Amino acid sequence: MRFQVKANQHTIIGRINLPASKSISNRVLIINALCYNPYPVKNLSDSDDTRVLHQALFSNQNKFNIGHAGTAMRFLTAFLSKIVGEWEVTGSERMKQRPIGILVNALNQLDARIEYLEKEGFPPLKIFGSHLKGKTLELDGSISSQYISALLMIAPTIENGLVLKLKGDITSRSYIELTLKLMARFGIQYKWECNSITVPEQNYLPGEFTVEADWSGASYWYQLLALAEKGEVFLENLQLDSLQGDANIATWFEQFGVFSEQKKEGVLLARTKSAQPEKLELDFIENPDVAQTFACLCVAKKVPFHFSGLKTLKIKETDRIAALQNELEKFGATLTEPAEGELAWDGKINLSKVEKMPLIKTYHDHRMALAFAPIALAGYNLEIDDPMVVTKSYPAFWKDLKAIGFNITESEN
Repeated sequence: MRFQVKANQHTIIGRINLPASKSISNRVLIINALCYNPYPVKNLSDSDDTRVLHQALFSNQNKFNIGHAGTAMRFLTAFLSKIVGEWEVTGSERMKQRPIGILVNALNQLDARIEYLEKEGFPPLKIFGSHLKGKTLELDGSISSQYISALLMIAPTIENGLVLKLKGDITSRSYIELTLKLMARFGIQYKWECNSITVPEQNYLPGEFTVEADWSGASYWYQLLALAEKGEVFLENLQLDSLQGDANIATWFEQFGVFSEQKKEGVLLARTKSAQPEKLELDFIENPDVAQTFACLCVAKKVPFHFSGLKTLKIKETDRIAALQNELEKFGATLTEPAEGELAWDGKINLSKVEKMPLIKTYHDHRMALAFAPIALAGYNLEIDDPMVVTKSYPAFWKDLKAIGFNITESEN
């Protein structure tokens, strides 16, 4: 399937019911399972990732196929390692290419027993759940924060707890902080001193919890307003004072003339004047999930940029560095990788490479579709391949775009 995306309006007005945070939903599902919480999570995300994790946790099976859901793969691996039984976890072909050896090695040091069913260091996995014993583990801080979060969430429930010593620079610190803050909401005490996180053995305290709206999903509405001449969008259930690190974008988008105001029921975004930086320099070490949003925005507005802190982008749903280079070249922009974890563009458009109607490949990556669709507001007609990949995090995205006046039609392959 392909969607043809057009947008002729210059003003955007809308009220959007954002999806609930996938990051919060997935963590609270694991915490609920660890403490046998009788209260169901309120406003749980309806994303594919959360649905897959929810099904696995409430399944009577011992074999799980989590598809493209990387969070579910990492969180389930840690969770199942301490649940007595024999378990198998597999996923899509792309998931079988995403490394998990660092997490498996760490768990095996805690007396877990996890084996690889195919390629060493990668899913699928055979997990023999058992009693785990805590100790001090040293991990490279630049690895995926999901490995660290997976270990932290089970830490209070294993014998003697856990001490994690993170070496070097810490990637996606905000996601680790999110995990710890959610654990604290359920009664867990911890210490984070320098690069050492200590979680003693203790009990989670069951309780009610409501998930807030997703800031990664909000980023596409900030992007849309930045590409419009003017407008207002009200994002329901969003909080500027948020547990999510991606809330930082509220400040970042002020450079593009988009301003945020907290209201009782959500956040009001407004763009009343034209503004953009001469060059955008951002460090995404804490917020890698919004890098595609800003790369697409900058090319659409012809703003040169230099981004850093992108090391983890190559092990996401796709190699996002390569994917951005491939697809933005269809708009005449040649992106370079000055060093590992960096992405840059000089602001020059090569007219000979501009395609009349670019066909955007999504590479099974929801954020490719989500970040590229708003470019239609810059005057481009474009096609999105495999558009329903957005259900991984934002199932109602196309419906919401239509509601503000986008013309979205299914086209022939």
